[in-house]
Amino acid sequence: MDIPSLATDRLTLRGHRIEDYDECVALWGDAVVTRYIGGRPFTAEEVWARVLRYVGHWALLGFGYWVVRERATGRLVGEVGFADFHRDIVPSFEGRPEAGWVLAPWAHGKGCATEAVGAVLAWGDAHLKSDRTVCLIDPDNLASIRVAEKVGYRELARTTYKGDPSIVFERQR
Repeated sequence: MDIPSLATDRLTLRGHRIEDYDECVALWGDAVVTRYIGGRPFTAEEVWARVLRYVGHWALLGFGYWVVRERATGRLVGEVGFADFHRDIVPSFEGRPEAGWVLAPWAHGKGCATEAVGAVLAWGDAHLKSDRTVCLIDPDNLASIRVAEKVGYRELARTTYKGDPSIVFERQR
């Protein structure tokens, strides 16, 4: 499947390429980035598996994650998209794509997440079979909670995932 490219005023979103790998390793290896996502930096091996999983989502499900870059500079902003991770969680996400986003620390607080997630959700509204999407956020990640609420997500449930407190948010188109 061809991964669609998206553009906003400040950002471009496209599928992952092999030449993105080193920057993705740096992104996921940053403790600030992973503070609320697993709580520790990811190894290069784990990032490789993540990138392959993103590509596999597009190939098998017709949706996945995009690399987000700043239009003016080409600098890596982060990764944003949809996934089906088959999480063992209550409530179940079964049948609902899970939105997610991760940004480089330099891009925090600049509205890039809201802009990128908004573009991805607009694409999802036009292309996803499900009329509902979810996202899973650490309750201490106030910045991501604000992004979720700005783009239309509402709290569905408080739960635990892999022993950690989590909030499930849901958005209906």
